[in-house]
Amino acid sequence: MGRRNAKFKLIDQLEITAAVAEGHCIGRTENQVVFVKFAAPGDVVDVQVIVKKKSFQEGKILKFHKKSEKRIEPFCSHFTVCGGCKWQHLSYADQLEFKQQQVIDNLERIGGISGFEVMSIIGSSKTTAYRNKLDLTFSDKAWVTTFNKLEQSESDKPKALGFHIPGRFDKVLDIDYCHLMPEFVNEIQRGIHAFCLENQITFFDLITQEGLMRNLLVRCNRKGEWMIVLSFHQNDQDAIQKLMNYVKNSFDNVVSLMYVINEKRNDTLHGLEVQLFDGVPYLTETLGNKTYKIQAQSFFQTNSEQAEVLYDITKDFAGLTGSELVYDLYTGTGSIAIYVADKASKVVGIEYVEEAIIDAKENAKMNGVENCVFFAGDMKDILTEEFILEHGKPDVVITDPPRDGMHPSVVARLLEAEPNKIVYVSCNPATQARDSKLLSEKYDLVKIQPVDMFPHTHHVENVALYILKS
Repeated sequence: MGRRNAKFKLIDQLEITAAVAEGHCIGRTENQVVFVKFAAPGDVVDVQVIVKKKSFQEGKILKFHKKSEKRIEPFCSHFTVCGGCKWQHLSYADQLEFKQQQVIDNLERIGGISGFEVMSIIGSSKTTAYRNKLDLTFSDKAWVTTFNKLEQSESDKPKALGFHIPGRFDKVLDIDYCHLMPEFVNEIQRGIHAFCLENQITFFDLITQEGLMRNLLVRCNRKGEWMIVLSFHQNDQDAIQKLMNYVKNSFDNVVSLMYVINEKRNDTLHGLEVQLFDGVPYLTETLGNKTYKIQAQSFFQTNSEQAEVLYDITKDFAGLTGSELVYDLYTGTGSIAIYVADKASKVVGIEYVEEAIIDAKENAKMNGVENCVFFAGDMKDILTEEFILEHGKPDVVITDPPRDGMHPSVVARLLEAEPNKIVYVSCNPATQARDSKLLSEKYDLVKIQPVDMFPHTHHVENVALYILKS
């Protein structure tokens, strides 16, 4: 329930008809689409409009007249507040159906493409505890959902170690239990939170930029080994040493314990020196027959089991016989390039982040892969006609761009180079569809394979195979 917003009207008994992108569901008035979060197809609800545009409205549920038969009981006490797992009120089978349909709808409506083979979406074998990485934020003022009318002193006000409220950089929800990683992450989070309170170690104020504790990064691998990286705002060695020793002596299976001093106004580790306190400065993870070194700042797929599935599909779609020159665009730490290298003559990896390319070269060396070369720089600046003349015309291109998709000049270069196949791994069906429309000038979209990497969220990966038209 909630109060009516005097600025916008209330929509009575809106029927929710479909699940769409970004975790929304939709209903329709006589002349507009209404986007509603945390709804389910089949709900009939009163909706308070909170955003009104010419072609659509956004609203929040005030009252249920009828609850959808698709609804199930959410498993997390933080549901609707923390911003994650927005679809946990829907069965996993329904989630998969909605995600696959989103991929198809985007390709047909945005890309204007039809006639391609749709392979059934591959769900995650784990629907909880599937992540291998979490970032948590400290805040000296926790976002609270219930209010105590009794006056509290500053020292009594709740402190948070958890997740940002969606759209609010300065609001952090304290997390009791997160279902996204194995249970050990909750022991770590609760232990560090309690230790800081008991020892009067200050939490960061996101507005005034004061306080010691900033962030907690936790990673794990499938062997059950853990990495902990604590971020401090100041170099207070007394407090840092006390806390780091507590962590070292309290938690088994932590093979990498590090910290960083971050005096910037943002939380990223980019450009900062990560200092090793105990153990080794990395984890290793095995996908297929390849092993990858994962450092604190490394990008690595956050669902290891599904990453292996995704890479197997990519390798299968590429159809390599051992003689092909492969370009791996947006190669990151070289994970896909190294994964397919044993079936290629040579793989050329390109990535914007220079640190990632350093990791890629090290990962190739660790796996004894000698037929991969890596280059760092902006894709649109590196992938030039001269670069292709120097390194060879690719037979197959694998591209795994960020959510924004490929730059138009990159697509144009692919159209000029005319590789026989393009395998496009996407985390955003809308930008993949946009790029598919551009590629359709010379390429047929043959088939797609959606893959769910993130259960209970609206996110979906999709692997698409394009063949050069004859």
